[in-house]
Amino acid sequence: MICFLFIGNYLLFWRFEMSEAIEIIKGSIRTIKDFPKDGILFRDVTTLLKDKEAFSLSVDLLVEKVKNFDVNYIAGVESRGFIFGAALAQRLNKGFIPIRKRGKLPCDTYQVAYELEYGTDFLEIDKTSVKEGDSVLIVDDLL
Repeated sequence: MICFLFIGNYLLFWRFEMSEAIEIIKGSIRTIKDFPKDGILFRDVTTLLKDKEAFSLSVDLLVEKVKNFDVNYIAGVESRGFIFGAALAQRLNKGFIPIRKRGKLPCDTYQVAYELEYGTDFLEIDKTSVKEGDSVLIVDDLL
C-alpha cells in the first residue's frame, strides 16, 4: 500500500517495509486476471476486508505510519480509499473527506483528471471540504 501526504506544495509518499504483517495482508488480497479488461491484474481487497486479522493489521500499519503527522483531515479516493481512509480517520480522531468520481457530488467541486491503465477518469472534491492551510492525508490503494 502506498500513502501520500500533501503538505503545502510538497508531496511525501512511502511504501511500508516488508514484515510478517505485510505478508499476511498481501496474502489476503485476491488477484483477478484480465479485469476490467485483458492484460490487467485487478487486486481485489474484498478478501482482505472479510479477513478481520488482515483488515485490522492494514489499519494498524497505516495508523503507525501516520499517527504523528500533523493533518487536519483524512481523505479517501472512491471507492476502496473510502474504506481504509474512513477507518484511519476514525482511529486518528480526524474528519474524513470523500474524494468522488465525476458527477457524484451535488455541489461545486474541484476536479482533476488522471490516467488509468485502461483510460482516463476524473476525481472531484466538494469545494467546502478544505480551506487554505489545511493539511490532508490522501489514502488510496492505487495512487
